[in-house]
Amino acid sequence: MPKFYESSFSYSYPFPAVTLAYFLRYPNPYSTHVLSTDVISRAFDPDAQTLSTTRLHLKRSKLPPAVLKLLPKGLLGGGGATQDGGGQSYILEKSVVDLKEGKMETESRNLEWTGVLSVVERQIYKVPQQQGLLTTKKNGNLAEQIRGETTDVTTIVTFKSRFGQAKLLGNKRRSELPDTLSPDTMSTAQKNETEDESQPKKGFFSSWSTNSLQRTIEAIGVRRTRDALVKSKEGMNVVLERLREGGLKGVLDGMRKDQELVFGAEGPWKRVWQQSRDSDERPTMSNDPFEDD
Repeated sequence: MPKFYESSFSYSYPFPAVTLAYFLRYPNPYSTHVLSTDVISRAFDPDAQTLSTTRLHLKRSKLPPAVLKLLPKGLLGGGGATQDGGGQSYILEKSVVDLKEGKMETESRNLEWTGVLSVVERQIYKVPQQQGLLTTKKNGNLAEQIRGETTDVTTIVTFKSRFGQAKLLGNKRRSELPDTLSPDTMSTAQKNETEDESQPKKGFFSSWSTNSLQRTIEAIGVRRTRDALVKSKEGMNVVLERLREGGLKGVLDGMRKDQELVFGAEGPWKRVWQQSRDSDERPTMSNDPFEDD
């Protein structure tokens, strides 16, 4: 059974401001691990008054040390990961803003390490029923809307670990192999590959059942997500306050300053390009671009 984490809170800002801040939340001082955000698709339905968006976020990531102890070395060697669990990971985000209902639904999921832990975060932003949807003023400046308006947010995160299932499936498949493809006739490379992908590290954890390992990984994910949601809320509040004090210009100025603080005036991609160019000139250089909170 997967684990779930649920939380509810309210932003002290109107729904139009919160939805705008959601799409402008990166970068902010609490999201220095976010490298880039790209819009894959965006469509507005004039009849239903809904805006549907799909985005892809690239983030620095790092597996917790407690999880690293459970993983085989062969698994860490794939996907550009370092031996300390660092790396870059993609997050797929889908959202639908319903202007008629005053509601926004979002879903975010990791695209990396899904065999170790799949995390799906669903959020619902909505106007409190007793409040009603706030309309913007004629000048369209969200920073001048009435203070005291709030937006409720409900977050539900699902954690599902499939770690160790490859080993169980591999054992089942091997038992079903014909004699010509039995383990006795497999090549040394095939045997090593199977062992690297399926065998956990030896020691205390080797006596645990697959189910216990999965539940442990999921519990670690719950703890990290609980802390991450606090930072996410703080980051949103920074963007909302910039919007209130300086409007859209204030948000964009803040984003520019945050980006320069993390990546320098040249931005992240020129640095990546320069590192790639240097590595071509010096082929022995390695590139380990992972780091995260």
